[in-house]
Amino acid sequence: MQIGRLAARVVIGGLFVGHGTQKLFGWFGGPGLEGTEQMMGAIQMRPTRANALAAGVSETAGGALLIAGAATPLAASALIGTMVTAIRKVHQPKGVWAAQGGWEYNAVLIAALLALVDAGPGDVSVDSALGRQEWGPGWAVGGLAAGAAASAAAIALGRHASSDQATSSGSDGSIAKATTDDTAGDPVTKDSAG
Repeated sequence: MQIGRLAARVVIGGLFVGHGTQKLFGWFGGPGLEGTEQMMGAIQMRPTRANALAAGVSETAGGALLIAGAATPLAASALIGTMVTAIRKVHQPKGVWAAQGGWEYNAVLIAALLALVDAGPGDVSVDSALGRQEWGPGWAVGGLAAGAAASAAAIALGRHASSDQATSSGSDGSIAKATTDDTAGDPVTKDSAG
């Protein structure tokens, strides 16, 4: 049954669904769409609303597809895109180690996603039920390339977007401050109390 792949899909996919719904709906203590827009403004990802929606939907839908083992390369590329963006916009300046806010955790997730695409999602999956037992290294590299390209495009568009697309009014700056914390993880879901 390949229990390891099933466990990896459920845990990784479930956590991504959690992060996505934090961004979109404010579930699990997340900031919701308005707070996510503020964070997007703080890291110069404009237009902020479109990027907030894209991040939330990518993580929620990509995580759900991963859990189901459906369209695994597509799911992985969506999630890889969000991780590459997080590395480039938030974690890269802080170095490798997660304890200092670095990118190691994001890299581990990318590697796990590549492994799931390469080996296939396992017997208990939609892909398997449709006759796709494994995807192989070509699909894994393709998923990585698609995710990295989507991230590069989003970052480039953010640079060129009008700076008058400011973040939502009434911000106390706590979401923006969370993007510069020294702790690893998703900057959107940091404790905004202080």
